[in-house]
Amino acid sequence: MRRIYFLVPNIAVTHKIVDELLLAKIEEKHIHVLAKRGTPLENLPEANLLQKSDFIPAVEQGLALGGATGLLAGLVAIALPPASTVVAGGILLGSGLAGAGIGAWLSGMVGMSIGNRRTKEFEEAIEAGEFLVLADVSPERVNEIEALIRKHIPEVEVEQTEPRIPAFP
Repeated sequence: MRRIYFLVPNIAVTHKIVDELLLAKIEEKHIHVLAKRGTPLENLPEANLLQKSDFIPAVEQGLALGGATGLLAGLVAIALPPASTVVAGGILLGSGLAGAGIGAWLSGMVGMSIGNRRTKEFEEAIEAGEFLVLADVSPERVNEIEALIRKHIPEVEVEQTEPRIPAFP
C-alpha cells in the first residue's frame, strides 16, 4: 500500500474527495482526514492515533536499536565469565529479544506523544483551516486515483506519495 496526501481547501471539497475515493472502491478504513483541532469533521473518516502520531516509525527504530543494544549486552555477558556455546547462544538470543522488545515499547511510547513526521510540512496549512486527506491505495492504482481526483476536483493538490506504509493501520 502507498499513502497519497491531498491538501483540500474546505470541508465541502473534502466530502467530494472522500466520496470519489469510496466510489473508486477505496475502503473507508484506508481514508483518513486530518483537520485543525476542534474542527467538526461531520461524517468524514477521522485520522486515528497511528496517523496523527509517529508511533510506527518510532517502534521500528526502537526495535532495531534495542535489538542491537541487547546483542551487544549479550556479547559482553558471554565474554566475561566462561560460558558454553549453548549457554552463550541462549544469552545472545535472550538479550537480543529483550532489548528489541524494550526498545520497541519505549520508542512506541515516545512516538505516540510526537506528531507524525510525514504530516509536519502540512501543519501550517491545517492550522489555516485546510484539510489533509490521506488515502492508502495499492501501488498500481496511485496514478489512477490521483488522475481521478484531479479530474473531478481540480482545486485539490496531490502533495506527496509515501513510498510504502505498513499494512496494518
